[in-house]
Amino acid sequence: MASLQYYDVILKPVITESSMSAMSENRYTFLVQTDATKTQIKEAVQKMFPGTVVESVNTQNHDGKTKRRGYTFGETAKTKKAIVTLTKESKPIEIFSGL
Repeated sequence: MASLQYYDVILKPVITESSMSAMSENRYTFLVQTDATKTQIKEAVQKMFPGTVVESVNTQNHDGKTKRRGYTFGETAKTKKAIVTLTKESKPIEIFSGL
């Protein structure tokens, strides 16, 4: 795959009960490209949301599940989730403020 631009790295935010409770600790969860590195994720968050300063990035790789339809088998797509921790001096991310 060609080199990723910062706007291609983050696909969408993850809105779950546990991710919403982690926002009080300045931790935000995103679904990201499967081949994105932690450095690319950090740069993408800081460029897409001005005023944010990323302290750390934790990632989770999820393999696709095997699904069956009749006699044929297939797999769902692999996903990667990034949990981004912001510093205490950082601005909060605005897309989560109204939720």
